[in-house]
Amino acid sequence: MDLASYLEIGLFFLMSTIVIGGALGLIYMQRVAHSMMCLIFCFIGVAGVFILMGAEFLAVIQILVYLASVMLVVLFGIMLTRRQILEEDFE
Repeated sequence: MDLASYLEIGLFFLMSTIVIGGALGLIYMQRVAHSMMCLIFCFIGVAGVFILMGAEFLAVIQILVYLASVMLVVLFGIMLTRRQILEEDFE
């Protein structure tokens, strides 16, 4: 095996670690905004795996559709919730 193969395997394990870590962070984070950041890391890791597989189009679609559209809608939903409702839930 040459150096390029080792580099590709190393990048795959790095991206898969980012995906698994992001998924676990998504489940175990207490705040919604922190969970959303973990989901963004998970989506970026999946796009990185697509790039390693040679599917650049799928990586671009992954980033455009999920990160730009879905995450923007979730972010606006979080920002537009009233602060009094969130503070009453913790008391």
